[in-house]
Amino acid sequence: MARYSIDQKLAILSDAAKYDASCASSGSTRRDSRDGKGLGSNEGSGICHAYAPDGRCISLLKILMTNFCIYDCAYCINRVSSNVRRARFSVDEVVRLTIEFYRRNYIEGLFLSSGIIRSPDATMEDMVRIARKLREEENFRGYIHLKTIPDAAPELIEEAGRLADRLSINVELPTDASVKKHAPEKNPEQIRRAMADVRLRRQAARDKTHTGRKAPRFAPAGQSTQVIIGADDANDTTILRQSTRLYGGYGLKRVYYSAFSPIPDATARLPLVSPPLQREHRLYQADWLLRFYDFELDEITEATTDGNLDLDVDPKLAWALANRARFPVDVNTAPKELLLRVPGFGIKSVNRILSTRRHRKLRYEDLLRIGALMKNARPFITVLGWSPGALTDRADLRALFAPPPEQLRLL
Repeated sequence: MARYSIDQKLAILSDAAKYDASCASSGSTRRDSRDGKGLGSNEGSGICHAYAPDGRCISLLKILMTNFCIYDCAYCINRVSSNVRRARFSVDEVVRLTIEFYRRNYIEGLFLSSGIIRSPDATMEDMVRIARKLREEENFRGYIHLKTIPDAAPELIEEAGRLADRLSINVELPTDASVKKHAPEKNPEQIRRAMADVRLRRQAARDKTHTGRKAPRFAPAGQSTQVIIGADDANDTTILRQSTRLYGGYGLKRVYYSAFSPIPDATARLPLVSPPLQREHRLYQADWLLRFYDFELDEITEATTDGNLDLDVDPKLAWALANRARFPVDVNTAPKELLLRVPGFGIKSVNRILSTRRHRKLRYEDLLRIGALMKNARPFITVLGWSPGALTDRADLRALFAPPPEQLRLL
């Protein structure tokens, strides 16, 4: 094996980590070192690597511990049969990098994943050692996210949860059949058992012990998972249905969708065409509607073609165009659930509308000040100073939302 400097390892293993979807420290217990004790913080902002749901910029050192792997998952660039440069950090190297990057104000936390080396237990043990050294020896109070290995011993995952802010266990692909076909060394049932165990441990951590004291913290920022899209023939309806089950059954903070990118020498094993990033974007939008806008899965999928979301318009607009009989709605009288279905109205806009109309009727200019995206909303609402007239029923309404044409460049 070639001997690399730590800078060369960092280049290899940070690039290898780009396929792992990261998240920010939103939801974690707040810790800092302003009291003069410890090092680091999981608050504030810096060089942005990820966004928290509340809008904060969170900078993370995002690396693999190693891109060596004993598994041969067809969709993974780091599978054992792949011809890529391999590198491996030692435990002390990851700890030193994290601390040095923090001291230089480059990062606020660590996102650590890894290929499987020797065995799941051996790999998980090294990742836990990294987190333990950071917390106990360096007194690091920044954010730590560990990608855990479902086949590892439960006691290792338990210790990981006591040390990390967030754990994630990847379900890999949308269906069990796809996992068994493209990642035969992985067991979907074991993945779900590990996720259920994390949920139970998080619930137990919120309860008081028999002595009346709080139980030790366990992954206070919750757990997440990642689904690779486009590496099998699952359509968007299947993917969203799987996500709905994951949110409901395992108390996940987030399901991350990762568009599959074709990798060298994998075309014979994965002949499917890679989806554009637009498909990934549409899935995130649909996921958001399910979680925060009270949409039902059937409402979103009824506007799909062959079970796939429309790539040209967002899922909320696609639903509105397919349900024009429910529009236009009167902004001054419509209930919240219907206002949330108006294209161009976000949650903040709707809450501001409801708050304002308790005192007076709203006009068109008020919606602009509130922050509603009126370009999308106009065909679907009535308000003082605006009526869509026949706009809602125009045959070419969809075309009005099409992006403007772009001049193609020859060179």
